[in-house]
Amino acid sequence: MTIANWQEQLRRGTLEFAVLLAVAPGRRYGLEILRHLEFTALVLTEGTIYPLLARLERDGLVSAQWVAGEGPRPRKYYRLTAHGRMRVGQMTAEFRAVTARIERLIEAAGGDR
Repeated sequence: MTIANWQEQLRRGTLEFAVLLAVAPGRRYGLEILRHLEFTALVLTEGTIYPLLARLERDGLVSAQWVAGEGPRPRKYYRLTAHGRMRVGQMTAEFRAVTARIERLIEAAGGDR
């Protein structure tokens, strides 16, 4: 496996978590989520975000509502459901636990190489 492949797997593995975190503070529409995630260098496309949002909605983690009048055309806004908030808490705890374990392994291997 190349480093590029590993990086892509890592990115894909955290994508759902990143999108849920993007809508955690409050409702956002798809393009707004994409823009919010740009600062993390998690570059997504519309072809990636909308199927992911549809799946998150089917899974009951986000709810969606069409809103007219806030732009040139209606926008579909997404927000976390109670189940989504619970999932973000679980994912946050697990992410922190895994990264702490990896940090210990890095330190045991001699730190940054």
